[in-house]
Amino acid sequence: MAVFKNRRPRPKGMSINTMIPNILTMVAFSAGLTAVKFGLNGEWKSACVSIAVAAIFDTLDGRIARLLKGTSKFGAELDSLSDFVCFGVIPSMLLYMWTMQTAGGIGWVVVLLYSICCALRLARFNTALEEENKPSWAFNFFTGVPAPAGAGLVLLPMVLSFIFDFAFLHHPVLVGINIVLVSFMLVSQVPTFSFKQFKVPHSYVLPTMLGVGLFVALSVTQPWITLSVVLSAYLLSIPFAIRSYAKLKRKTAEIQGDVVNLDDAKTEGTNDSSQ
Repeated sequence: MAVFKNRRPRPKGMSINTMIPNILTMVAFSAGLTAVKFGLNGEWKSACVSIAVAAIFDTLDGRIARLLKGTSKFGAELDSLSDFVCFGVIPSMLLYMWTMQTAGGIGWVVVLLYSICCALRLARFNTALEEENKPSWAFNFFTGVPAPAGAGLVLLPMVLSFIFDFAFLHHPVLVGINIVLVSFMLVSQVPTFSFKQFKVPHSYVLPTMLGVGLFVALSVTQPWITLSVVLSAYLLSIPFAIRSYAKLKRKTAEIQGDVVNLDDAKTEGTNDSSQ
């Protein structure tokens, strides 16, 4: 009579809800890597489109993961790696091949600065996720410019060169200054809107849908003008984010101060009654 040994239970399969966000992350990763191929062939417009596609799917994967409750440690690490490659390394390579290589060693140092700052920004972001004492309103803000927005801003001179035939847009001095500015914006303490918990009032739902349709139509017919306007609008939103963050921080400090004063008053009252 055969004796069967106890077999280990087979691991359970991965839920489709967990796989979908990771699949979107891989699509973003592949799109970003494809930009290198276009850059090597001098197809700068296609390279920028690949970075834009990577940014779109990078935005979707996190939101869909939260919607489907498919967040995981593996997905978070994969997303961080994809962000660094797509928005930290590849934009530097594109700009170096586009014009910064004409600046020699200085050009390489400048593009290297951007990649290093992007890595530091992502490391700080991943560490900040473990903080538990943040006020609820703080999750509406990023500290510094996020990596996808940084990639768009650092490529802005290239995007503008598709619209305007100005030689200075290709000049390594202008491009280098822009790279340095965006690099410091990545690692700065400046608060920027995250738009994670942005809610549309019911009265604005229909105008918002109309605006989205118009935006898609403009993105297809005038992609570079639309992208330039979006990036410019993002820059203009930073002062409003700073103001909103300071206002909420001040209100929180006032509320905490009132609570402390109330507790002190209660303590003093208790001491007086005991005497």
